[in-house]
Amino acid sequence: MTTTPVQPTAPGAPTPSSATAATDAARDARERRSALSLPYTRVDDVFIDGEYVPAQATARNPVTDPSTGEVWGEVPDGSADDVDAAVASARRAFDAGPWPRLSPSERAAYLTRIADEIEARAEDLAETNTRENGSPITETRGAAANAAGIFRYFATLAEYLEREDVRPFPFAPGQESVVRRDPVGVCALIAPWNFPINLVVIKLAPALLAGCTVVIKPASPTPLSIRFIVDAIAAAGVPAGVVNLVTGSGRMGDVLVKHPGVDKVAFTGSTPVGRKIAAACGELLRPVTLELGGKSSAIVLPDADLDAMSKVLIRSSMRNTGQTCYISTRILAPASRYDEVVDMAASVISGSPQGDPLDPATVFGPSATSAQFETVMEYVESGLAEGARAAAGGRAASFAPESGLEGGFFVEPTVFADVTPSMRVAREEIFGPVLTILKYDDGRPGRGVDEAVGLANNTEFELGGLVFSADPEAALAVADRVDTGSIGINFFASNHSAPFGGRHDSGLGTEYGIEGLGAYLMYKSIHRKAR
Repeated sequence: MTTTPVQPTAPGAPTPSSATAATDAARDARERRSALSLPYTRVDDVFIDGEYVPAQATARNPVTDPSTGEVWGEVPDGSADDVDAAVASARRAFDAGPWPRLSPSERAAYLTRIADEIEARAEDLAETNTRENGSPITETRGAAANAAGIFRYFATLAEYLEREDVRPFPFAPGQESVVRRDPVGVCALIAPWNFPINLVVIKLAPALLAGCTVVIKPASPTPLSIRFIVDAIAAAGVPAGVVNLVTGSGRMGDVLVKHPGVDKVAFTGSTPVGRKIAAACGELLRPVTLELGGKSSAIVLPDADLDAMSKVLIRSSMRNTGQTCYISTRILAPASRYDEVVDMAASVISGSPQGDPLDPATVFGPSATSAQFETVMEYVESGLAEGARAAAGGRAASFAPESGLEGGFFVEPTVFADVTPSMRVAREEIFGPVLTILKYDDGRPGRGVDEAVGLANNTEFELGGLVFSADPEAALAVADRVDTGSIGINFFASNHSAPFGGRHDSGLGTEYGIEGLGAYLMYKSIHRKAR
Protein backbone atom coordinates (compact mmCIF):
# COMPACT_ATOMS: atom_id res chain seq x y z
CA MET A 1 0.00 0.00 0.00
CA THR A 2 1.40 3.41 -0.95
CA THR A 3 0.50 6.33 1.28
CA THR A 4 1.62 9.84 2.05
CA PRO A 5 3.97 9.78 5.05
CA VAL A 6 2.71 11.67 8.09
CA GLN A 7 4.48 14.99 8.48
CA PRO A 8 4.81 16.73 11.84
CA THR A 9 1.96 19.23 12.27
CA ALA A 10 2.13 22.65 13.80
CA PRO A 11 0.30 23.07 17.12
CA GLY A 12 -3.44 23.48 16.66
CA ALA A 13 -6.22 21.63 14.93
CA PRO A 14 -5.27 19.90 11.69
CA THR A 15 -6.81 20.97 8.44
CA PRO A 16 -9.28 18.53 6.82
CA SER A 17 -6.66 17.36 4.32
CA SER A 18 -4.02 16.82 7.00
CA ALA A 19 -6.58 15.07 9.19
CA THR A 20 -7.34 12.69 6.31
CA ALA A 21 -3.64 12.03 5.75
CA ALA A 22 -3.18 11.39 9.48
CA THR A 23 -6.08 8.95 9.50
CA ASP A 24 -4.66 7.07 6.52
CA ALA A 25 -1.20 7.01 8.06
CA ALA A 26 -2.57 5.83 11.40
CA ARG A 27 -4.29 2.95 9.68
CA ASP A 28 -1.08 2.17 7.81
CA ALA A 29 1.04 2.39 10.97
CA ARG A 30 -1.21 -0.05 12.78
CA GLU A 31 -1.54 -2.31 9.75
CA ARG A 32 2.22 -2.49 9.33
CA ARG A 33 2.66 -3.60 12.93
CA SER A 34 -0.22 -6.04 12.97
CA ALA A 35 1.06 -7.58 9.72
CA LEU A 36 4.43 -8.40 11.27
CA SER A 37 5.03 -11.98 12.32
CA LEU A 38 8.33 -11.69 14.15
CA PRO A 39 9.98 -14.83 15.50
CA TYR A 40 11.06 -13.11 18.71
CA THR A 41 8.91 -10.81 20.84
CA ARG A 42 8.65 -12.02 24.44
CA VAL A 43 11.43 -14.42 25.40
CA ASP A 44 12.60 -15.96 28.66
CA ASP A 45 15.93 -17.41 27.58
CA VAL A 46 19.56 -16.61 26.88
CA PHE A 47 22.01 -18.41 24.58
CA ILE A 48 24.66 -20.38 26.46
CA ASP A 49 26.79 -23.38 25.47
CA GLY A 50 25.18 -23.71 22.05
CA GLU A 51 21.50 -23.50 22.97
CA TYR A 52 18.79 -21.23 24.30
CA VAL A 53 18.31 -21.95 28.00
CA PRO A 54 15.99 -20.35 30.57
CA ALA A 55 17.57 -17.33 32.20
CA GLN A 56 18.37 -17.73 35.88
CA ALA A 57 17.12 -14.20 36.53
CA THR A 58 13.39 -13.79 37.05
CA ALA A 59 13.22 -10.07 36.24
CA ARG A 60 12.30 -8.95 32.73
CA ASN A 61 13.08 -5.85 30.65
CA PRO A 62 10.44 -4.45 28.28
CA VAL A 63 11.15 -3.74 24.62
CA THR A 64 9.42 -0.55 23.45
CA ASP A 65 8.54 0.64 19.95
CA PRO A 66 9.84 4.24 19.97
CA SER A 67 7.47 5.18 17.14
CA THR A 68 4.40 4.51 19.27
CA GLY A 69 5.64 4.26 22.84
CA GLU A 70 4.07 0.81 23.09
CA VAL A 71 5.74 -2.17 24.75
CA TRP A 72 5.81 -5.06 22.28
CA GLY A 73 8.54 -7.35 23.61
CA GLU A 74 10.30 -8.60 26.71
CA VAL A 75 13.63 -10.23 27.55
CA PRO A 76 15.38 -11.44 30.72
CA ASP A 77 17.01 -8.78 32.86
CA GLY A 78 19.95 -11.04 33.48
CA SER A 79 21.74 -11.65 36.74
CA ALA A 80 25.35 -12.24 37.75
CA ASP A 81 24.54 -15.97 37.63
CA ASP A 82 23.62 -15.67 33.93
CA VAL A 83 26.90 -13.87 33.26
CA ASP A 84 28.82 -16.53 35.19
CA ALA A 85 27.22 -19.28 33.12
CA ALA A 86 27.92 -17.51 29.82
CA VAL A 87 31.55 -16.76 30.68
CA ALA A 88 32.10 -20.30 31.95
CA SER A 89 30.75 -21.65 28.66
CA ALA A 90 33.07 -19.39 26.64
CA ARG A 91 35.99 -20.32 28.92
CA ARG A 92 35.46 -24.07 28.39
CA ALA A 93 35.14 -23.58 24.65
CA PHE A 94 38.39 -21.63 24.56
CA ASP A 95 40.45 -23.74 26.95
CA ALA A 96 39.32 -27.21 25.85
CA GLY A 97 37.14 -26.87 22.76
CA PRO A 98 38.10 -27.21 19.11
CA TRP A 99 37.59 -23.58 18.01
CA PRO A 100 41.00 -22.05 18.87
CA ARG A 101 42.68 -25.19 17.57
CA LEU A 102 41.17 -25.03 14.10
CA SER A 103 43.27 -23.48 11.39
CA PRO A 104 42.35 -19.90 10.41
CA SER A 105 41.14 -21.23 7.05
CA GLU A 106 38.82 -23.66 8.80
CA ARG A 107 37.41 -20.85 10.94
CA ALA A 108 37.06 -18.68 7.83
CA ALA A 109 34.87 -21.35 6.25
CA TYR A 110 32.53 -21.04 9.22
CA LEU A 111 32.49 -17.25 8.82
CA THR A 112 31.41 -17.63 5.21
CA ARG A 113 28.59 -19.95 6.21
CA ILE A 114 27.52 -17.51 8.93
CA ALA A 115 27.31 -14.77 6.29
CA ASP A 116 24.99 -16.90 4.17
CA GLU A 117 22.78 -17.69 7.16
CA ILE A 118 22.52 -14.02 8.15
CA GLU A 119 21.34 -13.04 4.69
CA ALA A 120 18.64 -15.72 4.88
CA ARG A 121 17.24 -13.90 7.94
CA ALA A 122 17.46 -10.38 6.53
CA GLU A 123 13.81 -9.30 6.60
CA ASP A 124 12.97 -10.59 10.08
CA LEU A 125 16.18 -8.99 11.35
CA ALA A 126 15.33 -5.64 9.72
CA GLU A 127 11.76 -5.49 11.00
CA THR A 128 12.80 -6.46 14.51
CA ASN A 129 15.57 -3.86 14.50
CA THR A 130 13.19 -1.13 13.35
CA ARG A 131 10.65 -1.99 16.03
CA GLU A 132 13.39 -1.92 18.68
CA ASN A 133 15.04 1.42 17.93
CA GLY A 134 12.97 3.19 15.26
CA SER A 135 15.66 3.12 12.58
CA PRO A 136 14.03 3.59 9.16
CA ILE A 137 13.38 0.27 7.46
CA THR A 138 15.46 1.39 4.47
CA GLU A 139 18.38 1.55 6.91
CA THR A 140 17.78 -1.73 8.71
CA ARG A 141 17.16 -3.64 5.47
CA GLY A 142 20.85 -3.13 4.74
CA ALA A 143 21.98 -4.50 8.10
CA ALA A 144 22.08 -8.18 7.14
CA ALA A 145 23.99 -7.58 3.92
CA ASN A 146 26.48 -5.34 5.69
CA ALA A 147 26.96 -7.85 8.51
CA ALA A 148 27.45 -10.65 5.97
CA GLY A 149 29.99 -8.49 4.15
CA ILE A 150 31.96 -7.98 7.37
CA PHE A 151 32.09 -11.73 8.00
CA ARG A 152 33.18 -12.39 4.41
CA TYR A 153 35.87 -9.71 4.57
CA PHE A 154 37.42 -11.10 7.74
CA ALA A 155 37.31 -14.59 6.23
CA THR A 156 39.74 -13.29 3.60
CA LEU A 157 42.29 -12.55 6.33
CA ALA A 158 42.82 -16.22 7.16
CA GLU A 159 45.83 -16.25 4.84
CA TYR A 160 47.35 -13.37 6.81
CA LEU A 161 47.09 -15.39 10.04
CA GLU A 162 48.56 -18.47 8.40
CA ARG A 163 51.48 -16.68 6.79
CA GLU A 164 54.85 -17.72 8.23
CA ASP A 165 56.40 -14.77 10.11
CA VAL A 166 60.13 -15.33 10.63
CA ARG A 167 62.30 -12.34 11.58
CA PRO A 168 66.11 -12.44 11.57
CA PHE A 169 67.95 -10.86 14.48
CA PRO A 170 69.19 -7.50 13.13
CA PHE A 171 72.70 -7.78 14.57
CA ALA A 172 73.11 -11.48 15.28
CA PRO A 173 73.55 -13.52 12.11
CA GLY A 174 72.29 -17.07 12.32
CA GLN A 175 69.51 -16.30 14.80
CA GLU A 176 65.84 -15.66 14.13
CA SER A 177 62.45 -15.34 15.78
CA VAL A 178 59.23 -17.04 14.77
CA VAL A 179 56.30 -14.76 15.59
CA ARG A 180 53.02 -16.46 16.49
CA ARG A 181 49.64 -14.74 16.52
CA ASP A 182 47.46 -16.31 19.19
CA PRO A 183 43.83 -15.55 20.09
CA VAL A 184 43.52 -13.31 23.13
CA GLY A 185 40.88 -15.51 24.80
CA VAL A 186 37.35 -14.91 26.08
CA CYS A 187 35.99 -11.58 24.83
CA ALA A 188 33.13 -9.49 26.20
CA LEU A 189 31.37 -7.70 23.33
CA ILE A 190 29.10 -4.87 24.48
CA ALA A 191 27.04 -3.10 21.83
CA PRO A 192 24.97 0.11 21.64
CA TRP A 193 21.36 0.58 20.51
CA ASN A 194 21.84 2.71 17.40
CA PHE A 195 23.27 -0.03 15.12
CA PRO A 196 22.72 -3.15 17.23
CA ILE A 197 23.75 -5.60 14.50
CA ASN A 198 26.78 -4.18 12.74
CA LEU A 199 28.39 -2.78 15.88
CA VAL A 200 28.37 -6.30 17.32
CA VAL A 201 29.49 -7.97 14.11
CA ILE A 202 32.49 -5.68 13.65
CA LYS A 203 33.75 -7.12 16.94
CA LEU A 204 32.42 -10.65 16.54
CA ALA A 205 33.82 -11.46 13.08
CA PRO A 206 37.49 -10.66 13.85
CA ALA A 207 37.23 -12.27 17.29
CA LEU A 208 35.96 -15.52 15.75
CA LEU A 209 38.56 -15.55 12.97
CA ALA A 210 41.30 -15.02 15.56
CA GLY A 211 40.07 -18.08 17.48
CA CYS A 212 38.49 -16.28 20.43
CA THR A 213 35.25 -17.18 22.18
CA VAL A 214 32.76 -14.49 23.15
CA VAL A 215 29.93 -13.32 25.36
CA ILE A 216 27.66 -10.74 23.71
CA LYS A 217 25.71 -8.23 25.75
CA PRO A 218 23.41 -6.04 23.59
CA ALA A 219 22.05 -2.68 24.72
CA SER A 220 18.89 -3.02 26.79
CA PRO A 221 16.61 -1.23 24.24
CA THR A 222 17.70 -3.56 21.40
CA PRO A 223 18.01 -7.12 22.74
CA LEU A 224 16.04 -9.09 20.15
CA SER A 225 17.53 -8.40 16.71
CA ILE A 226 20.93 -9.80 17.73
CA ARG A 227 19.29 -13.21 18.16
CA PHE A 228 19.22 -13.57 14.38
CA ILE A 229 23.02 -13.36 14.35
CA VAL A 230 23.18 -15.99 17.08
CA ASP A 231 20.76 -18.17 15.11
CA ALA A 232 22.94 -17.81 12.02
CA ILE A 233 25.99 -18.88 14.01
CA ALA A 234 24.21 -21.94 15.34
CA ALA A 235 22.91 -22.84 11.88
CA ALA A 236 26.45 -22.56 10.49
CA GLY A 237 27.57 -25.25 12.92
CA VAL A 238 29.89 -23.19 15.10
CA PRO A 239 30.81 -25.34 18.11
CA ALA A 240 28.87 -24.92 21.35
CA GLY A 241 30.19 -22.29 23.74
CA VAL A 242 32.04 -20.23 21.15
CA VAL A 243 29.30 -17.58 21.09
CA ASN A 244 27.06 -16.79 24.07
CA LEU A 245 24.37 -14.15 24.56
CA VAL A 246 23.03 -12.53 27.73
CA THR A 247 20.58 -9.65 28.03
CA GLY A 248 19.98 -7.07 30.71
CA SER A 249 20.51 -3.53 31.89
CA GLY A 250 23.75 -1.59 32.10
CA ARG A 251 24.73 -3.21 35.40
CA MET A 252 25.06 -6.48 33.48
CA GLY A 253 27.71 -4.88 31.32
CA ASP A 254 29.60 -3.82 34.42
CA VAL A 255 29.53 -7.39 35.78
CA LEU A 256 30.77 -8.71 32.43
CA VAL A 257 33.58 -6.15 32.09
CA LYS A 258 34.96 -7.02 35.54
CA HIS A 259 34.41 -10.77 35.34
CA PRO A 260 37.60 -12.71 36.16
CA GLY A 261 36.95 -15.12 33.28
CA VAL A 262 37.07 -12.40 30.61
CA ASP A 263 40.34 -11.68 28.78
CA LYS A 264 39.34 -8.71 26.60
CA VAL A 265 36.54 -6.14 26.37
CA ALA A 266 35.22 -4.41 23.26
CA PHE A 267 32.64 -1.66 23.76
CA THR A 268 30.82 0.83 21.58
CA GLY A 269 28.79 3.53 23.31
CA SER A 270 29.00 6.84 25.10
CA THR A 271 32.23 8.42 26.25
CA PRO A 272 31.19 8.61 29.95
CA VAL A 273 30.48 4.87 30.05
CA GLY A 274 33.64 4.21 28.05
CA ARG A 275 35.72 6.02 30.67
CA LYS A 276 34.34 3.75 33.40
CA ILE A 277 35.09 0.65 31.33
CA ALA A 278 38.59 1.91 30.58
CA ALA A 279 39.22 2.51 34.28
CA ALA A 280 38.03 -1.00 35.19
CA CYS A 281 40.13 -2.60 32.45
CA GLY A 282 43.14 -0.52 33.44
CA GLU A 283 42.88 -1.77 37.01
CA LEU A 284 42.65 -5.34 35.73
CA LEU A 285 45.35 -4.89 33.05
CA ARG A 286 42.73 -6.14 30.58
CA PRO A 287 42.95 -5.10 26.91
CA VAL A 288 40.01 -2.99 25.75
CA THR A 289 38.76 -1.47 22.51
CA LEU A 290 36.48 1.56 22.89
CA GLU A 291 34.54 3.22 20.08
CA LEU A 292 32.93 6.22 21.73
CA GLY A 293 31.27 9.55 21.00
CA GLY A 294 31.74 11.91 18.10
CA LYS A 295 31.26 15.54 17.15
CA SER A 296 32.66 15.53 13.66
CA SER A 297 32.91 18.46 11.26
CA ALA A 298 32.26 18.90 7.56
CA ILE A 299 34.48 21.64 6.12
CA VAL A 300 32.85 23.29 3.11
CA LEU A 301 35.52 24.93 1.00
CA PRO A 302 34.51 27.99 -1.05
CA ASP A 303 34.52 26.05 -4.34
CA ALA A 304 32.27 23.23 -3.07
CA ASP A 305 29.46 21.94 -5.28
CA LEU A 306 26.45 22.41 -3.00
CA ASP A 307 24.15 20.47 -5.30
CA ALA A 308 26.41 17.43 -4.98
CA MET A 309 26.70 18.03 -1.24
CA SER A 310 22.92 18.08 -0.89
CA LYS A 311 22.73 14.54 -2.28
CA VAL A 312 24.95 13.11 0.47
CA LEU A 313 24.00 15.45 3.31
CA ILE A 314 21.60 13.15 5.16
CA ARG A 315 23.84 10.10 4.84
CA SER A 316 26.90 12.10 5.92
CA SER A 317 25.42 14.34 8.61
CA MET A 318 22.02 13.01 9.73
CA ARG A 319 22.16 9.26 9.11
CA ASN A 320 19.79 7.14 11.20
CA THR A 321 17.92 10.21 12.48
CA GLY A 322 21.23 11.66 13.66
CA GLN A 323 21.97 8.64 15.83
CA THR A 324 25.31 7.74 14.27
CA CYS A 325 28.67 8.23 15.96
CA TYR A 326 30.79 9.41 13.04
CA ILE A 327 28.41 11.73 11.18
CA SER A 328 29.48 15.33 10.64
CA THR A 329 26.86 17.23 12.58
CA ARG A 330 28.97 20.42 12.54
CA ILE A 331 29.06 22.05 9.12
CA LEU A 332 31.77 24.70 8.78
CA ALA A 333 30.74 27.03 5.96
CA PRO A 334 32.68 29.93 4.40
CA ALA A 335 31.22 33.35 5.14
CA SER A 336 31.01 34.08 1.42
CA ARG A 337 28.56 31.19 0.94
CA TYR A 338 27.11 30.83 4.39
CA ASP A 339 23.52 31.69 3.49
CA GLU A 340 23.65 29.30 0.50
CA VAL A 341 24.79 26.45 2.74
CA VAL A 342 22.11 27.18 5.34
CA ASP A 343 19.38 27.36 2.71
CA MET A 344 20.53 24.14 1.08
CA ALA A 345 20.70 22.23 4.36
CA ALA A 346 17.34 23.54 5.59
CA SER A 347 15.70 22.63 2.29
CA VAL A 348 17.10 19.08 2.25
CA ILE A 349 16.31 18.36 5.88
CA SER A 350 12.83 19.88 5.99
CA GLY A 351 11.94 18.23 2.69
CA SER A 352 12.71 14.70 3.92
CA PRO A 353 9.73 12.81 5.36
CA GLN A 354 9.54 12.03 9.05
CA GLY A 355 7.12 9.38 10.24
CA ASP A 356 6.63 5.65 10.66
CA PRO A 357 10.03 3.98 10.26
CA LEU A 358 8.33 0.85 8.91
CA ASP A 359 7.23 2.96 5.91
CA PRO A 360 9.93 2.76 3.20
CA ALA A 361 9.27 6.42 2.35
CA THR A 362 10.38 7.59 5.82
CA VAL A 363 13.77 9.26 6.11
CA PHE A 364 13.64 10.39 9.74
CA GLY A 365 12.21 8.19 12.48
CA PRO A 366 11.97 8.74 16.23
CA SER A 367 14.65 8.96 18.86
CA ALA A 368 15.40 5.42 19.95
CA THR A 369 14.24 5.85 23.55
CA SER A 370 12.24 8.29 25.64
CA ALA A 371 15.42 9.20 27.53
CA GLN A 372 17.21 10.04 24.28
CA PHE A 373 14.22 12.13 23.17
CA GLU A 374 14.51 14.16 26.38
CA THR A 375 18.27 14.58 25.86
CA VAL A 376 17.86 15.79 22.29
CA MET A 377 15.08 18.20 23.24
CA GLU A 378 17.26 19.64 25.99
CA TYR A 379 19.95 20.37 23.40
CA VAL A 380 17.42 21.92 21.02
CA GLU A 381 16.18 24.21 23.79
CA SER A 382 19.74 25.11 24.80
CA GLY A 383 20.57 26.04 21.20
CA LEU A 384 17.61 28.37 20.98
CA ALA A 385 18.37 29.85 24.40
CA GLU A 386 21.99 30.56 23.42
CA GLY A 387 20.99 32.39 20.24
CA ALA A 388 21.06 29.78 17.49
CA ARG A 389 18.44 30.21 14.77
CA ALA A 390 16.32 27.22 13.74
CA ALA A 391 16.39 27.34 9.94
CA ALA A 392 14.40 24.08 10.05
CA GLY A 393 12.72 22.23 12.90
CA GLY A 394 13.56 23.37 16.39
CA ARG A 395 10.88 21.57 18.41
CA ALA A 396 9.34 18.23 19.20
CA ALA A 397 7.45 16.74 16.29
CA SER A 398 3.70 16.85 16.77
CA PHE A 399 1.50 14.26 15.09
CA ALA A 400 -2.27 14.47 14.85
CA PRO A 401 -4.29 12.65 17.53
CA GLU A 402 -4.93 9.03 16.61
CA SER A 403 -2.17 9.16 14.00
CA GLY A 404 -0.78 5.97 15.41
CA LEU A 405 2.45 7.84 16.13
CA GLU A 406 1.25 10.39 18.69
CA GLY A 407 2.92 8.47 21.53
CA GLY A 408 6.29 8.22 19.77
CA PHE A 409 9.58 9.91 20.62
CA PHE A 410 9.91 12.23 17.63
CA VAL A 411 12.05 15.38 17.37
CA GLU A 412 11.70 17.53 14.27
CA PRO A 413 14.87 17.32 12.16
CA THR A 414 16.57 20.58 13.03
CA VAL A 415 19.09 22.82 11.29
CA PHE A 416 20.66 25.48 13.51
CA ALA A 417 22.21 28.52 11.84
CA ASP A 418 24.12 31.41 13.45
CA VAL A 419 25.89 28.90 15.69
CA THR A 420 29.05 29.96 17.51
CA PRO A 421 31.80 27.62 18.71
CA SER A 422 31.00 28.21 22.39
CA MET A 423 27.41 26.95 22.19
CA ARG A 424 26.66 23.53 23.65
CA VAL A 425 25.11 22.38 20.38
CA ALA A 426 28.43 23.11 18.68
CA ARG A 427 30.59 21.33 21.25
CA GLU A 428 28.70 18.34 22.66
CA GLU A 429 27.45 15.16 21.05
CA ILE A 430 23.65 15.40 20.68
CA PHE A 431 22.94 12.04 19.02
CA GLY A 432 19.74 13.17 17.41
CA PRO A 433 18.47 14.92 14.25
CA VAL A 434 20.22 18.23 14.92
CA LEU A 435 22.64 19.85 12.47
CA THR A 436 24.69 22.95 13.37
CA ILE A 437 26.19 25.33 10.82
CA LEU A 438 29.13 27.49 11.87
CA LYS A 439 30.82 30.24 9.85
CA TYR A 440 34.49 30.76 9.09
CA ASP A 441 36.02 33.83 7.48
CA ASP A 442 37.27 33.11 3.96
CA GLY A 443 37.82 36.76 3.13
CA ARG A 444 41.49 36.76 4.08
CA PRO A 445 43.76 35.10 1.50
CA GLY A 446 45.29 31.93 2.85
CA ARG A 447 43.70 32.28 6.28
CA GLY A 448 40.21 30.92 5.72
CA VAL A 449 41.29 27.28 5.53
CA ASP A 450 43.39 27.73 8.67
CA GLU A 451 40.34 29.00 10.54
CA ALA A 452 38.17 26.15 9.26
CA VAL A 453 40.72 23.51 10.27
CA GLY A 454 41.09 25.19 13.65
CA LEU A 455 37.34 25.00 14.21
CA ALA A 456 37.26 21.37 13.13
CA ASN A 457 40.04 20.49 15.56
CA ASN A 458 38.55 22.52 18.41
CA THR A 459 36.61 19.62 19.90
CA GLU A 460 37.26 16.86 22.41
CA PHE A 461 35.84 14.32 19.94
CA GLU A 462 37.67 13.28 16.78
CA LEU A 463 36.01 10.34 15.05
CA GLY A 464 34.84 11.26 11.54
CA GLY A 465 34.80 14.27 9.24
CA LEU A 466 34.34 15.55 5.72
CA VAL A 467 35.82 18.02 3.27
CA PHE A 468 33.65 19.31 0.42
CA SER A 469 35.53 20.79 -2.51
CA ALA A 470 35.65 20.72 -6.31
CA ASP A 471 39.44 20.32 -6.06
CA PRO A 472 40.35 16.80 -4.86
CA GLU A 473 43.98 17.69 -4.16
CA ALA A 474 43.07 20.76 -2.15
CA ALA A 475 40.51 18.71 -0.22
CA LEU A 476 43.11 16.01 0.52
CA ALA A 477 45.51 18.64 1.85
CA VAL A 478 42.81 19.90 4.21
CA ALA A 479 41.81 16.36 5.24
CA ASP A 480 45.43 15.66 6.21
CA ARG A 481 45.29 18.57 8.66
CA VAL A 482 42.13 17.49 10.47
CA ASP A 483 42.94 15.59 13.68
CA THR A 484 40.50 12.69 13.34
CA GLY A 485 40.35 8.93 12.91
CA SER A 486 38.48 8.94 9.59
CA ILE A 487 37.59 11.63 7.09
CA GLY A 488 35.90 11.64 3.69
CA ILE A 489 36.25 13.83 0.62
CA ASN A 490 32.82 14.74 -0.77
CA PHE A 491 31.29 11.61 0.84
CA PHE A 492 31.76 9.41 3.89
CA ALA A 493 31.48 5.65 4.19
CA SER A 494 32.98 2.81 6.22
CA ASN A 495 35.47 0.57 4.45
CA HIS A 496 35.64 -2.92 5.98
CA SER A 497 39.31 -3.16 5.05
CA ALA A 498 40.42 0.21 6.46
CA PRO A 499 40.93 0.93 10.18
CA PHE A 500 38.19 2.88 11.95
CA GLY A 501 38.72 4.44 15.35
CA GLY A 502 38.54 7.67 17.27
CA ARG A 503 41.08 10.02 18.72
CA HIS A 504 40.96 11.85 22.04
CA ASP A 505 37.54 11.36 23.72
CA SER A 506 36.25 9.34 20.76
CA GLY A 507 37.89 6.13 21.91
CA LEU A 508 40.83 3.76 22.09
CA GLY A 509 41.95 1.28 19.46
CA THR A 510 40.56 0.51 16.03
CA GLU A 511 38.02 -1.71 14.35
CA TYR A 512 37.83 -2.94 10.73
CA GLY A 513 40.81 -4.00 8.64
CA ILE A 514 43.82 -6.05 9.66
CA GLU A 515 44.20 -3.57 12.50
CA GLY A 516 40.78 -4.56 13.83
CA LEU A 517 41.76 -8.23 13.70
CA GLY A 518 44.90 -7.41 15.65
CA ALA A 519 42.77 -6.27 18.59
CA TYR A 520 41.87 -9.94 19.19
CA LEU A 521 45.41 -11.31 18.97
CA MET A 522 48.36 -11.60 21.30
CA TYR A 523 51.87 -12.34 20.15
CA LYS A 524 54.56 -14.85 21.01
CA SER A 525 58.16 -14.72 19.77
CA ILE A 526 60.03 -18.04 19.57
CA HIS A 527 63.77 -17.46 19.28
CA ARG A 528 65.88 -20.09 17.55
CA LYS A 529 68.97 -20.68 15.49
CA ALA A 530 68.36 -19.97 11.83
CA ARG A 531 67.80 -23.05 9.74
